Amino acid sequence: MNLSMIGKALELKSQLDKAQKELAKMVVEAQSGKGAVRVTVNGQQKILSISISADVIDPDKVAYLEELVLKAVSEALDKSKKLAAKHLGKLTGGLKIPGITE
Repeated sequence: MNLSMIGKALELKSQLDKAQKELAKMVVEAQSGKGAVRVTVNGQQKILSISISADVIDPDKVAYLEELVLKAVSEALDKSKKLAAKHLGKLTGGLKIPGITE
């Protein structure tokens, strides 16, 4: 390996580290049940909050509430992954790098 390649690799690592810190600050939200369940996730796919309206809390309809939570969480994580892929894709030039731009 030549020094130029090592320098470029170190520069890319530095840029990726910076991008990861930026993603930690970026937030997306998803909802289900017309806003009855809201999930907030950051750009690193970390769930920050889940909000459930009292209107959908019914002991006789637990399965319905579970569906709403699952739908909102899944959508929020999907949005977060797309945000991360778009943000990191700028650094990798569109290359799919496992663990970085999956």
